Amino acid sequence: MTLRALEILRAADRIACEDTRHSAPLLSHYGISGKPLVALHDHNEARKAPELIAAARAGELIAVITDAGMPGISDPGYRLVQACIETGTPFEVLPGPSAVVTALIGSGFPCHAFRFGGFLSVKSGKRRTALSAALGSGETGIFFESPHRILSTLQILAEIDPAARTCVARELTKKFETYHRGTAAEVLEYFQAHPAKGEIVLLVHAAED
Repeated sequence: MTLRALEILRAADRIACEDTRHSAPLLSHYGISGKPLVALHDHNEARKAPELIAAARAGELIAVITDAGMPGISDPGYRLVQACIETGTPFEVLPGPSAVVTALIGSGFPCHAFRFGGFLSVKSGKRRTALSAALGSGETGIFFESPHRILSTLQILAEIDPAARTCVARELTKKFETYHRGTAAEVLEYFQAHPAKGEIVLLVHAAED
């Protein structure tokens, strides 16, 4: 949490949250209370955006936060920003934590060029295609993955290239943050013996010659 973000949250007339139940303890931790909280998530963002735009144009300062990471990056926020641009409503982006760049640096993989693929598909065929494309790109591939699917995804990765450089970054910036690095075969073997929990970022890079 940056000092600038706290300043805006304290000044805001209302705060749009991905999940008010998650945001309320965060705000309480920083002594921010008495602010109207509005739910803004994937299922209502398109409907809520006009309401928030109207409030902003009437003079309200509205802050937008998500449960973890940067709003708009596989999180709500994209549609609201689009609406601001379309209506000429001023908005400001406050840089903050992002699992994408945190995992990239922590992996130790090349950082000069990378591709972020968002959440991998629930369909194994599409996961295979995405992982193959990342390995063939020469860049570091970054994906979000569910703990319920990471084992099957690692199995697919090991089938494509067992020597592929692989990193599973878990629970970034939290108490139980971990990085597991190795070949696809090695990382698969580890998680076969130790079932994964928590939020996961998967990074892949073709094996070095």
